[in-house]
Amino acid sequence: MIPQYLDTRQLEAFVAVMSTGSMTGAAKALGKSQPVVTRLIQELEQEIGFALLHRNGPRIAPTEQGITFFAQAELFLSGLRTISERARHISQQKIKAIEIASIPSIAASILPQALAALPPGALPDHVHLQTMASENVVQTVVARTADIGIVSLPVDNSGLDLHWVGEVPCVAVVAENDELAGRETLGPGDLRTRRLIASANPYRLRMRINEALQQHGVSIEAVIDSNATYVSLSLARAGLGVAIVESATLWGLPVTGVRIIPLDFRIPFSWGVVTATGVPLSATTERLLGLIGEVASTVPGFGFVQ
Repeated sequence: MIPQYLDTRQLEAFVAVMSTGSMTGAAKALGKSQPVVTRLIQELEQEIGFALLHRNGPRIAPTEQGITFFAQAELFLSGLRTISERARHISQQKIKAIEIASIPSIAASILPQALAALPPGALPDHVHLQTMASENVVQTVVARTADIGIVSLPVDNSGLDLHWVGEVPCVAVVAENDELAGRETLGPGDLRTRRLIASANPYRLRMRINEALQQHGVSIEAVIDSNATYVSLSLARAGLGVAIVESATLWGLPVTGVRIIPLDFRIPFSWGVVTATGVPLSATTERLLGLIGEVASTVPGFGFVQ
């Protein structure tokens, strides 16, 4: 039977091994001997009842269960570090650190400018900005280890307060030398024989892309799945296909070597700002929530969704 509480030293040892790729690297990072790290992980595996690592002499690799467990262990340890950081700020009577969990597209485009717009003295010494999938953002905010979460929609969780929802249009991106690069707009038919580069998550933006193409009778045979807009941009720049991406990242980051082409049909990308239900918001958090909306409103095509 798995115990109710796991030893944080065991979790730290496992996360260190996953992060460094070896027992030796983990031991060096933790300041422990290799036998100690090995023993901690073996004890962890005994307690949870399944193997975390494949061992082949000095070489190790995570099991499928180990990869899944790693995501949760890393999230838990990140929460402990947040608590420790906040305790230090309380003892020093400083503005507490801001913890933000966000999908990559908004973290790379809108959030930097919103943080920069905070009044002098309002930005804490420490701002922790983590990028992750929407599902993990939700977990982090509900666990109250993030003050603000930025998620793509849909989102439905009773532990969240959804402050507002925004929407930007999707656009097509191709390499500068692509045969479509000279087009003013692209329609569904232009994608029929091309490789599509698009979001991998089938329940969020990818679902809207698929629905829009199906409504126009377009079936895509060749696809490259991507988990971030900037990855899709790099794939398109290399000439591997036509990327369908949200336009916020393109607004917030310098993009070279590609041609951005509006779509003549609608594929919206919707995202929202969330906080944990019942948690009082600091003045800095309240101000930042408003600034995120103000910066977002300057993105071409952006609109608030009722």
